[in-house]
Amino acid sequence: MSCKQDEKKVGSDNPFFTEYNTPFGVPPFDKIKVEHFIPAFEKGMEIHKKEVEAILSNEEEPTFKNTIIAMDNSGELLTRVAYTFFGLSSANTSPELQAVQMEISPRLAKHTDEISLDPRLFERVEVVYNNRESYNLTDEEGFLLGHIYKDLVRNGSALKPEKKEKLKEMNQKLSVLSVQFDQNVLAETNNFILEISKEEDLDGLPESVVNAAAEAAHARDLEGEWIFTTQKPSMLPFLQYSEKPKLREKLYNAYLNRGNNNNDYDNKKILAEMMEIRADRAQLLGYKTHSHLVLEPRMAKEPDNVYDLLNTLWKAAMPAAKKDLAEMQKIADSEGAGIKIQASDWWYYAEKLRKEKYDLDDNELRPYFKLENVQQGAFTLGNKLYGITFTEIAEIPKPHEEAFAYEVKEENGDHLGVLYMDFHPRESKNQGAWCGSYRDHKIKDGKAIAPVVTMVMNFTRPSGDKPSLLSLDEVSTLFHEFGHALDGLFSQKSYGYEFIAWDFVELPSQIMEHWVTEPEMLKIYALHYETGEPMPDELIEKIKNSCFFNKGFAKGEYLAACYLDMAYHTIDPEKVVDVAEFEQKVINDIGLIPEILPRYRSTYFLHIVGGYDSGYYSYDWAGVLDHDAYEAFKEKGIFDRETAQSFRLNVLEKNGIMDAMQMYVNFRGREPDKTAFLRNLGFLN
Repeated sequence: MSCKQDEKKVGSDNPFFTEYNTPFGVPPFDKIKVEHFIPAFEKGMEIHKKEVEAILSNEEEPTFKNTIIAMDNSGELLTRVAYTFFGLSSANTSPELQAVQMEISPRLAKHTDEISLDPRLFERVEVVYNNRESYNLTDEEGFLLGHIYKDLVRNGSALKPEKKEKLKEMNQKLSVLSVQFDQNVLAETNNFILEISKEEDLDGLPESVVNAAAEAAHARDLEGEWIFTTQKPSMLPFLQYSEKPKLREKLYNAYLNRGNNNNDYDNKKILAEMMEIRADRAQLLGYKTHSHLVLEPRMAKEPDNVYDLLNTLWKAAMPAAKKDLAEMQKIADSEGAGIKIQASDWWYYAEKLRKEKYDLDDNELRPYFKLENVQQGAFTLGNKLYGITFTEIAEIPKPHEEAFAYEVKEENGDHLGVLYMDFHPRESKNQGAWCGSYRDHKIKDGKAIAPVVTMVMNFTRPSGDKPSLLSLDEVSTLFHEFGHALDGLFSQKSYGYEFIAWDFVELPSQIMEHWVTEPEMLKIYALHYETGEPMPDELIEKIKNSCFFNKGFAKGEYLAACYLDMAYHTIDPEKVVDVAEFEQKVINDIGLIPEILPRYRSTYFLHIVGGYDSGYYSYDWAGVLDHDAYEAFKEKGIFDRETAQSFRLNVLEKNGIMDAMQMYVNFRGREPDKTAFLRNLGFLN
């Protein structure tokens, strides 16, 4: 089916063209078809252009109301369509949706540029900005106006016409390349399976892992066999427990080489071209590098400040990783393995080392982390901190049949928003975990519009007669994304505009991870899936004792990816990147040991294509913030409502409409201190 449709055929029943007659006004997912998107996008862009033209051709003196607010109120249909489309294309895509994405992405880029680079818009905004003292603006409005003006300058509005045309070409090209990159990674992830037909090749694997592999094979009509994929819920248990080093290596190498197989899904040339265009674009806009361009509005401000943080952590992480490696090699030698540990062996011997040092096995923990209990634990935490409640909604359209929907209410019963949760891997879903939105909070005609938030994960599926039993990492991921969800649900922004410092964005999510292993919290949600008994104190003590375990590896692989991201975005724009050589040079320059590889290799590093460009460091920048912020809870009690309400008021409600450092200071009473972060990593003596 062609992406272009006759609007007469779909216009009358296109759900985007009428008000949503659904509970809480969520998108009518059950009625939306692929063929609805292109006509809806086209109509949305058409209406948006007319609305903007009316604003820009207004002969009245530009004011905050007739320019900034008017622009904010324009494009409502386009926004509605885009939020729905891109939410579905990441969580439940198809070849047809991918075709739409490939067609519409450059058209959206062109549409956006035609508006933002129109000289009349910049002229009006500049007048409003220069007269800002005369409008009696609120703090939010003043903050937004400043960022709107500076953002227009940073994105080329002040360029001469010929340079604007060049910028438009670059933006459209980048929009196409990013879609290609993303779709190639999904294809490579789906295309590989490790097929096992001999039972002895399952040696060492827990029964639950074997059963899940058998069910995966059955789903592919491979009866009597077992399959493993490069999706982490399948891959990581195999790397942890399989006694077959060659098979571990085969699976891990397949994961590492996604997008690097010299086939139709190869991403090397795509990434090289993207990096070159980004570098050229930055210089066109008057910046030394792409990193200088994107960091300017963030907390870090410039690359040197990012490198200062990375270097501080790197100096502590590598000695810790080398110490763990030496201890793991001793185990391998004592067992007569006759090998020098490789990158694909790390998880296997790390699990053995954890068992030896702390008498703790991941399989001891999983029975206490039934997905439904963990989910309820997050809900309980939300209730204890903020008084909010979560009630499942059965009769409501959902983005996928496996998704769940919940109405979120304030303590007094007022509606706060809708939360979707989608837990398990499938071929139509991107890898990883994320939190997005189908509708943001906004004030329209004096009335608050409630948000519709979605959490998307890729967790271990139920297997046989066992429910979904999560790893501790998966538990942390659920609480992490729940923090993002609260950030969206609590937002009090008045306009569609928001300017979130990207290196602040992980504070609301990462702070929630601190509750995961608190003994008081574990007693609430870590209940054995068969007996319902809470996790015993001895096991909780083991978790506490092993809190620094493998931190060198975890931080080392993460920091290596950060260095790779920064290196790509601080290169000379005339240097054409050979991706394989460039990556290896970065690895060599930082001194990464060969037994550890970057968490994300270049050809599947979706973060730097999808918004974290020169920003992957943000998790550790926010790490300084969240560890320091959690100390405030520890000082008053981890469920202290007064501290929680302060965090909600000063951080979650204001995120994107106030300066990031000012938000933090308003909550903590001072600027952040690195000490808690370094101490909790085990990097302080």
